[in-house]
Amino acid sequence: MASPKRTQTGLVAILRGLPPEDAAAVGKLLYAAGFRSLEVPLNSPEPLKSIGILRAELPADCVIGAGTVLTVEQVNACRDAGAQIIVSPNTDLEVIKATLAAGMESFPGAATPSEAFAAVAAGARNIKIFPVEQVGLAGYKAWRAVLPADIGIIPVGGINAENMDTWVEAGATGFGIASALYAPGRDLEELTARATAIAEAWNRIQETRKSA
Repeated sequence: MASPKRTQTGLVAILRGLPPEDAAAVGKLLYAAGFRSLEVPLNSPEPLKSIGILRAELPADCVIGAGTVLTVEQVNACRDAGAQIIVSPNTDLEVIKATLAAGMESFPGAATPSEAFAAVAAGARNIKIFPVEQVGLAGYKAWRAVLPADIGIIPVGGINAENMDTWVEAGATGFGIASALYAPGRDLEELTARATAIAEAWNRIQETRKSA
């Protein structure tokens, strides 16, 4: 059986703490800045409601995900709310299998190569390295050297516009951007500035790689 196609990840906005009443405005702002993947962690207020709002308000080319998903029951609830990807902080094989069975893509978190290989064996096509500060750049390069080339290895934690290029040079195909981008109560003007800077940095990196 052929392996499922891996999503080209790019930038994933991690909207931890997003309240539903802000979901539409925040989502539209980030989409306008260039983000095409938005994640609402389940430890946010009424996360399923926010996921539903984002899915209803944003164009079809914007992928809506659920984060901090720990159980099979949560996988199914997120699917019903409109999520298309399931992101976890850990490697739970049952969560990965349930995600794939529900027709969604799994982005499990891994902190060791053994966890990463177990996630790949369960069907995951993207691995979230979390926390990436613990693994470090040298560790990331070692992971990239041994994991299959068609598996995305996505750093999460401490990523910003200033250090993105270093990780891309090491093989990163995308990033989860959290506090460097969004925080509850951050005004829309500041969020716009942060989102624009991060998206512009990503686009510059991509253009440089194309012309190299």
